[in-house]
Amino acid sequence: MNQLRAIILAAGKGTRMKSELPKVVHKIKDQCLVDYVIEAARGAGVGEICLVVGYKHEVVEKNISYKDVYYALQPEQLGTGHAVKCAGDFLEGTGETLILFGDTPLITAETLKRLITYHREKNDTVTVLSAMVEDPTGYGRIIRDPEGNFVKSVEHKDANEEELGSHEINSGMYVFNTKELREALQLLTPNNAQGEYYLPDTLTIIKEKGLRADAFALEDAEDITGVNDREQLAQAEEVIERREHVHF
Repeated sequence: MNQLRAIILAAGKGTRMKSELPKVVHKIKDQCLVDYVIEAARGAGVGEICLVVGYKHEVVEKNISYKDVYYALQPEQLGTGHAVKCAGDFLEGTGETLILFGDTPLITAETLKRLITYHREKNDTVTVLSAMVEDPTGYGRIIRDPEGNFVKSVEHKDANEEELGSHEINSGMYVFNTKELREALQLLTPNNAQGEYYLPDTLTIIKEKGLRADAFALEDAEDITGVNDREQLAQAEEVIERREHVHF
């Protein structure tokens, strides 16, 4: 059987949280932010999970509720592509790999299932989870051709005037064919404004091989909202409380 696994990026310090704790262990209702992401992945049918940790990784390992996960260390932060490369040993065999973030506690199993279903139905090699937003400032943009087909994902800093007009943003969450992800990571180069290894560049690498790269757009960006500061933490808590009331 094709295996579905997940890599969760959780190496960041989260300076804007103004706290000594790594960002992903900040809590909402007694659960670390990353616990919510692990829960969503498990609910979507993911087997093995690898957390890419860095800043104060022992604190992350000690605080999360789930003990049956693997860890990969990202000693220095050189971009999302570099973070996934650090989990290279975990990317063996065939099947599919989800790439998720440890600071997006609002992602749901339901949304991940929809992404995976779309990916399989379209026979994609990689599908990025995207969403339409009113103000896309600062986010990577999804660029489509006039027919609405996916062309590429471009970072805000590297986007031209026309590309900045796109309101469809890259959530940073993906589902990849594991083998093709492995091969694309080998070809990443840091030739961009930040001098980092960008994971979205793998989409172009995959497309240039003649394989399908695509974006699955959510109508609402709520599920992909990240937590970067105390205010966003409070907002995420409100959403989680609201959702709990809906379910009961």
